[in-house]
Amino acid sequence: MSSVEIKLEQIGRSRPATEEATPAIDANSKRVGITTLGCKVNTYESELIAETLKTQEWAVVPNTESADLYLINTCTVTREADRQARQEVRKAIKRNPDALVVVTGCYAQMDPDACASIPGVDLVLGNDRKLDVHALLPQLEQGGLPQVLVGDLDQHISLPDSILTGFEAHTRAFVQIQQGCDQGCTFCIIHVARGPSRSLPPSLIKRQVQRLVLNGYPEVVICGVDLGSYGDDLATTDSRFDLVDLLRELLALECDPENPFRIRLSSIDPHHITDRLVALWSSEPRICPHMHLSLQSGNDLILKRMKRRYNAQHVRERIAKLRAAMPELVISADVMVGFPTETDQHYMDTENLVREIEVAFPHTFSYSEREGTPAARIPADRQVPVPERKARNKRLRAAAAPIQAALRAGRLGQSAWVLPEKKAQKAGFMVCRAEDYLAVLVPEAQVEQGKWVKVVYQALENEFLVANIH
Repeated sequence: MSSVEIKLEQIGRSRPATEEATPAIDANSKRVGITTLGCKVNTYESELIAETLKTQEWAVVPNTESADLYLINTCTVTREADRQARQEVRKAIKRNPDALVVVTGCYAQMDPDACASIPGVDLVLGNDRKLDVHALLPQLEQGGLPQVLVGDLDQHISLPDSILTGFEAHTRAFVQIQQGCDQGCTFCIIHVARGPSRSLPPSLIKRQVQRLVLNGYPEVVICGVDLGSYGDDLATTDSRFDLVDLLRELLALECDPENPFRIRLSSIDPHHITDRLVALWSSEPRICPHMHLSLQSGNDLILKRMKRRYNAQHVRERIAKLRAAMPELVISADVMVGFPTETDQHYMDTENLVREIEVAFPHTFSYSEREGTPAARIPADRQVPVPERKARNKRLRAAAAPIQAALRAGRLGQSAWVLPEKKAQKAGFMVCRAEDYLAVLVPEAQVEQGKWVKVVYQALENEFLVANIH
């Protein structure tokens, strides 16, 4: 899995203007609250479930409110993700003990017994049937389903076959193009939880992006479990259609010439940064100059033991090629510390690589044992002690802080395109996100929700650049 940042989202507000009021709910409608944990693919799938339920006269409400049904879409990338999933399930049950409670997602797929053992859980639904939950609810309401429905992902998995109209409470939209992973990294359980890699049809993806763009979304985030593998399963002996081909076709879609939509890639593995991708990315201003790199480590031995498909020199070469073509590129990255057998020198190789390629925003995380993975079977005396994992995590974040500071300071006086996201804590300002991912404060009166605006950076304030309209 490329992105390991755990986040909690609630569904229940209108899009894309984040400040508009919650729509009135019919008093006769059944109410559903949806909790989403984990990755952007989960976010997309939860929205798809929500829209489908709306067509069956369910009213989607914030997951903090009383509801007739709670659906918790879980993550299992770390032990902390498992703990958070259980916590959210218990919160839902406490909120309304009489509600139906459905637990789905990767934790449900990998440990259905643990989910089912929580008193009050009515259905544990695997990823193979996650998107079919609307069809199962009538039976569930009548008590006609077993408590656990978790199948073999090699045989079947739910893939989107319809398109969304929008995203609740999001300025930007997420579009899933791919499901599953064939890589089998030794520390990761997600390739088991999500099944083998499968690409969505280009025609469906294009219809989805076109719908969102015409509905006013100014940015589309392209996401998948292993994004760069898109198209591998679509290839024939005579032709191949890959991520670059898909991006070209998406960029050709109809849009407002006065406010053209941007595309952001959610994450990419180093070995998927091909010359073709670099050429397109650097020549197309509507692909955001921000890359989230699935880096993991900067030491060759650790990368080999992780079963990654590149070494540190390959990372250097690919990033050098990108920066030569796109000097303005900003890099964020997933970086793991404390993998079994990692010595302090191995860790320093990672820290040095983060500095060398200028990872401004490292999503650092400590290795977490996942039962059933090869890394978890490495003998205990070769596992890095948990306190040392935490210490290295803290060191790496500290090492990146000067990179962030220098990046922000270097932007002063420059112009940039930014997208308003939400009201800032600072009165009279909006929090905006630049094309390159930097956080920006802009006077509220100068911006319009859902519209890109060109600004000039004039000052620094904590983690923000402060700007005024160009």
